[in-house]
Amino acid sequence: MELKPTKPLSGFIELSPVAQRFVDECAARMLGILRVAGFSNLDLPAIERAEVLTDKDNWDEIETQMFLFQKGDTKMGLRYDGTVGLSRYVAGHLNDLTFPFRASQFSKRYRGERAQRGRYREFYQMDMDIMGINTLSTNYDAEIISVIQRTLNSVSEFIGDNYVRIGSRPFWDALFDYLGLNADQKKNVFILIDKRDKMGDADFAEGLSDVLKNEKLENEIKSVFVTGYKNFVNKSDNLDAAITELNDFMKVLQDFGVKNAEIDLSITRGLAYYTGLVFEFKLSSFPELGTAAGGGRYANLSEKFSKTKIIGVGAAIGFSRIFVSLVESGKIDLEKFDASIVAAVLPMGNSAVPFAMNVVNALRDKNIATTVYLDADKKFKNQIEYADKIKTKYSLIIGEDEVSSQQIMVKNMATGDQEKMSLADTIKLLKTV
Repeated sequence: MELKPTKPLSGFIELSPVAQRFVDECAARMLGILRVAGFSNLDLPAIERAEVLTDKDNWDEIETQMFLFQKGDTKMGLRYDGTVGLSRYVAGHLNDLTFPFRASQFSKRYRGERAQRGRYREFYQMDMDIMGINTLSTNYDAEIISVIQRTLNSVSEFIGDNYVRIGSRPFWDALFDYLGLNADQKKNVFILIDKRDKMGDADFAEGLSDVLKNEKLENEIKSVFVTGYKNFVNKSDNLDAAITELNDFMKVLQDFGVKNAEIDLSITRGLAYYTGLVFEFKLSSFPELGTAAGGGRYANLSEKFSKTKIIGVGAAIGFSRIFVSLVESGKIDLEKFDASIVAAVLPMGNSAVPFAMNVVNALRDKNIATTVYLDADKKFKNQIEYADKIKTKYSLIIGEDEVSSQQIMVKNMATGDQEKMSLADTIKLLKTV
């Protein structure tokens, strides 16, 4: 019989047990921060109706690369982000939720794009959103940024320091209106700004020239990346309002204790989502990872689900982009996650299994990480080699003498020392590990 492939599909992730323990530890710390910050964790469906995920009826024209399929007459797709599903959820539970509503999500997402290093087809993403009805203070934007920084700081021993850059969609909207750009020019210049870091100055300038064909307008836009917004103060009411919002917001971030925050008007984020302030987090020690987390304010995403005005500010942390990428690159020392078992119980013969299981259950009741070797007819050499390979701290050897005396031979795997102990004393010792 021909054997089937054992490798996963390209872009789908499988980790070693030790790497998975590292990833799980990071997730637990970060989710703990969200819980303490009052976010309600949601586990929304991985599959949504296609009409929820996209407004387009013709699948061939869908711009976002999604995994789409059909069951009967129903077109469906795997979720590619968390915000669309959350917007549907909130719109469907308006009478059940208390606003402002804080929601967090940690789940796998799916994108049918070409797999490459740091970009996967299946990946974990951590989301946090705050949603309000009709109004939502920009103080909540600051809270989101503050909470993101706290989550990243909770794993700083692995990823180092972080910094955040703040952008403003209202500034660009006001500037484009002031410069008299038409709708197509606005869209195309936004796309260029969003890609500017990857393009470089020369290609960016060439792109502006192709779109605007007006040197004066091109220079006005390029000046933003040299001198910031100072040339556009007192040029229009909308520009002044956007600049004031930015300045005031930076002061609020200081009040929230956010560190390493600066204005960067090259930050624009997703053109289909965001309508207000936007932001991106980077890791100082790992610039090659690009954006570690990002988000902003969105005012229109829920309008296709509800006539009620739902305003949100949210962000996503690229969990797999950060932690899986670092594991795969070998830049994380996984040694501290290599030994997760405190005790391995080794029954020498099937007659020792009942007492051995009493010991196992007693240890597990005390939350002591314990495994047991249940091929009890195997030789001692096989069993102790197993204990050594899983890097357990102690081996608890149970033979005929131990069963008779109801005591345990406790072997320190690091020193080789061993001593016979009662179950109570064994528990006391292992609780100190």
